Amino acid sequence: MNGSSSGRGRRIVLWRHGQTAWNLERRFQGSVDIELTETGVGQAHRAARLLASLKPDAIVASDLRRAAATAAELAAITGLDITHDAGLRETYAGAWQGLTHEEIVERYDEQYAAWKRGEPVRRGGGELETEVADRAAPVVLDHADKLPDGGTLVVVSHGGTIRTTIGRLLGLEARHWEGLGGLSNCCWSVLGEGARGWRLLEHNAGTLPEPVLGDDA
Repeated sequence: MNGSSSGRGRRIVLWRHGQTAWNLERRFQGSVDIELTETGVGQAHRAARLLASLKPDAIVASDLRRAAATAAELAAITGLDITHDAGLRETYAGAWQGLTHEEIVERYDEQYAAWKRGEPVRRGGGELETEVADRAAPVVLDHADKLPDGGTLVVVSHGGTIRTTIGRLLGLEARHWEGLGGLSNCCWSVLGEGARGWRLLEHNAGTLPEPVLGDDA
């Protein structure tokens, strides 16, 4: 990917938004603009205190309220401005949006099964995962390219969008993206820049990253 092989030691923290009522109900949110619950605001506040200690240089966030409100907690602590970008919104999933997990499996069982097998599926007639990566990954890379050497970018987005973006930045084939697993509310993943491009350092973390010692030994 552009800008990923210069060895400038940059870091990207991809942070999922806090809890919403639809998360609790296991409803597919997609691009529907759902607010955080009181618990979700608390999660964002706690996580922001941790992430602030990484001394981020920039924050970019989805413009959906659940992500924007999560990002605002970090901005309040760091004093950084937030750039909001619709390219970081969650996957548009058409008829699936608003349905519970059980309803999706019941009504769209073949489509759901094909998606889980890693096939390219327009869930509910919506976006392909590769299309989500096509719009989100360039936003992340554009902001990462503006970082100073050794700088840190915090990207506040959504579970599906974060997973597809990580897959794209790591150069994984789309059918393997599901293997990355999901992110819990207000947890994050960390990509670090090395000589051969971006590397996944932390995934679904809720504590500060620790050095990896002897991982190749």
